[in-house]
Amino acid sequence: MTSRRPSGRSTGPRLTSRAIVLGLVLLVLVISYASSLRGWLDQRQQIAEAQQRIESVQAQVDDLEREKRRWQDDAYVQQQARARLAFVFPGETGYRVIGPDGDALVTPDLPEPQDQTDPRAWYDTLWASTRRAGREP
Repeated sequence: MTSRRPSGRSTGPRLTSRAIVLGLVLLVLVISYASSLRGWLDQRQQIAEAQQRIESVQAQVDDLEREKRRWQDDAYVQQQARARLAFVFPGETGYRVIGPDGDALVTPDLPEPQDQTDPRAWYDTLWASTRRAGREP
């Protein structure tokens, strides 16, 4: 038995019209998916930026709420009135120090009061201060 080869024909793969149509369809699909992927990635970036802005604004809101709580404390209001407006209570004598140039000297800014809410329990604070006291000479 001998095998015969057809004459004039190549035995390699042929490029048919079906293969060309299939290639074009695949190319269109790749291009459409690539543009959709790019849009998805752009949206993910916009979402990440929006989340960062939300976190930033939330931090500002927290700061303003802390400031609002401070202003609800009468002692803080009195301290601010004394420092900013030079208010004195009835019966007190107010003094203003004048510099060599005749202008009033500015008092140094008072430190901001610490937030009174300590998340640690009282016994944790006591234990930490005891340990600190034991280390100091």
